[in-house]
Amino acid sequence: MQNPEFFADAATIEMIDPLADFLGAAADGKITYSFADAVRLAGHSCPTVAGAFLMTRQALLHLHGDETPIRGNIKVEMRDAVDNGVTGVIGNVVSLITGAAGPGGFKGIGGNFNRANLLTYGTGQTSEIQFTRLDNGQSIGASFDASAVPPHADQMPTMQKIMSGQAGPDDVKKFGQLWQQRVGGIMTGSDLWESMVKLG
Repeated sequence: MQNPEFFADAATIEMIDPLADFLGAAADGKITYSFADAVRLAGHSCPTVAGAFLMTRQALLHLHGDETPIRGNIKVEMRDAVDNGVTGVIGNVVSLITGAAGPGGFKGIGGNFNRANLLTYGTGQTSEIQFTRLDNGQSIGASFDASAVPPHADQMPTMQKIMSGQAGPDDVKKFGQLWQQRVGGIMTGSDLWESMVKLG
């Protein structure tokens, strides 16, 4: 899969997955999640997928500091219902990284490595997502606002042209480039992350 150039510069998330270690899938359980992983899961690159990735990254950093987060040790509560807007998309990305899953998740082995029922929707808290460590109960909420990286002025008119069937191949190419230009600004704009990802 050939990705836009900014993917190589986008932030990553380091995790340790005890289940992956136990089953020999990853040495010492160490897994690095990239933005490309989230894009493969979602099937597309957009501000929503970027926001889900960054909310998870920033929340895990807050909860763990210099420690590497443990996959499967995080409970995730989504404020909105799974079928509300893009909530389900966000939840999928968060689940990929944290291991937290709904009722259909992995039930564990001999009482260990359970991932089921760690992801719930429609919990109604103020923040978009609430992340809670299972080992010590520490919790942090996270919300995302992409307005610090606005779309290019030509993005919406070009999209409308495409949707109305009046666009040519160059317009389609231009739209994709403008769309990814914004996503790249989000994923590589570390100086803006504090304004985009609100923790608390």
